[in-house]
Amino acid sequence: MRGKRGNLSLERRRKVFPADAAAEEGFSGGGESEHDLGIMVSDFLENGSGGTDSLCSSDGDSGFSDLHLLADKLSFIKRSVVVYESDLQSVVHSLLLSMGDKHLHLDKSGLCSASCIRYALVKLLKSSGYDAAVCASKWQGGNKVPGGDYEYIDVVHQKSDESSERLIIDIDFRSHFEIARAVESYDKILKSLPVVFVGTLTKLNQFLQVMADASRVSLKQNSMPLPPWRSLPYLQSKWHSSFHRNFTPEEKIMISSRVTGHKQCSGHLRRLQASLQALNDKEKLLKPINIDTNRRLKIERKIKSNFKNL
Repeated sequence: MRGKRGNLSLERRRKVFPADAAAEEGFSGGGESEHDLGIMVSDFLENGSGGTDSLCSSDGDSGFSDLHLLADKLSFIKRSVVVYESDLQSVVHSLLLSMGDKHLHLDKSGLCSASCIRYALVKLLKSSGYDAAVCASKWQGGNKVPGGDYEYIDVVHQKSDESSERLIIDIDFRSHFEIARAVESYDKILKSLPVVFVGTLTKLNQFLQVMADASRVSLKQNSMPLPPWRSLPYLQSKWHSSFHRNFTPEEKIMISSRVTGHKQCSGHLRRLQASLQALNDKEKLLKPINIDTNRRLKIERKIKSNFKNL
């Protein structure tokens, strides 16, 4: 089995599971465990569950109806935004758009997995007055849920009643839900997801539930099983497992931005910025100027002013 896994064609993995093959090649924007993920992909394909090399498919009648309902549910979840979530989202988008390669100077030795982007964003958020940190989670496998580890950002929000609430920031949110041979309706749902997720754990769980259901429906259209790394329990493990809050990488693992691994991070940052800019341009075309937009513009001007002083 080990030898067979080692000989499995990476080209086939790229075609069937593009995001997961990228992680196995050495880069995952979400900070996922590349080794464990690579083993899961290989085992899944070796057992004959990977389907064909076709990357997309058409909708069946029943599948289209189910996915349409899930798309409506997702749209409702996206519209249910409280003020402090919306304000933080505007801040995060502005900071990411303001970042450049010069900020990508914190990294772990070896593969970066976009850690430098997360730590740079945390630094900028803290300078703007937010209690932000990079969270490193880890969980053991069990009950058909593979073990793994993950890295994301959280911001602790102090509420008016003196209680606190964690807001989760994930800079590569859509990649968690990429699947093989997605039907057209699923692809539309995937593209409607936030480029960068900013919200509470409650809202995150709502997104995860909808996307896990949508993934199952799409795969069922092609008589394909749900991969274990796309199951709801595995997705939830990333953000619900025990974690450590880190504000800066340990000194012994800091390296220069000239390291070759940062070329991938630079590319990831540029793609992220392009997606965010396209989203901003679309919103400007579709939405008239209103109070919320004025507040967002004020926040962005304040962030840019703080950014220049760093």
